[in-house]
Amino acid sequence: MDKQSQLDQVRADILQDNICADLALQATQLVMGDGNINADIVFIGEAPGKKEDERGIPFIGAAGTFLGQMLEAAGMVRSDVYITNIVKYRPPNNRDPSPTEKKAFWPYLLKELGIINPKVIITLGRHSMEYFLPDAKIGDVHGQPHLVNLDGFTGTIIPLYHPAAALYNGSLRQTLIDDFMTVPDIIAGL
Repeated sequence: MDKQSQLDQVRADILQDNICADLALQATQLVMGDGNINADIVFIGEAPGKKEDERGIPFIGAAGTFLGQMLEAAGMVRSDVYITNIVKYRPPNNRDPSPTEKKAFWPYLLKELGIINPKVIITLGRHSMEYFLPDAKIGDVHGQPHLVNLDGFTGTIIPLYHPAAALYNGSLRQTLIDDFMTVPDIIAGL
């Protein structure tokens, strides 16, 4: 089975297994990953927002626009990377995903990552970081590469602040931009 067929199967499994049924009832649709399925870099956010829920594509709202600007500034384009979220349904009122929701989607995210098989995973925000670096605080580890071996996944994790956090907290904006600009050098050094 090719990669796209495998990703389609992960989607079908989530629907068949009725993951987070209450959350699914409140969402418009399941929002799977988007981008290059042969990417060396995968970005993982927390959960879809309003625009993502409407269109079925991750990171297309304001945070996605900012992410695109940072990719461009770092010499990358969105079509070269793969972007997904831990939780695949929009939580109501854009609330943070719950620990139960993140735990329910975790095995499916690992399957998704196993199919893409990236060299580097960039977590966007603490919600996606905490499963890869469970004892870390994002304020202490942002922008630093970490080698992890977790649940069958071995690779480099680079935790970054979530683009939405930087949009709403101006003091984080430059930190995120500075961290983002180091990503190409970190990847080149692997």
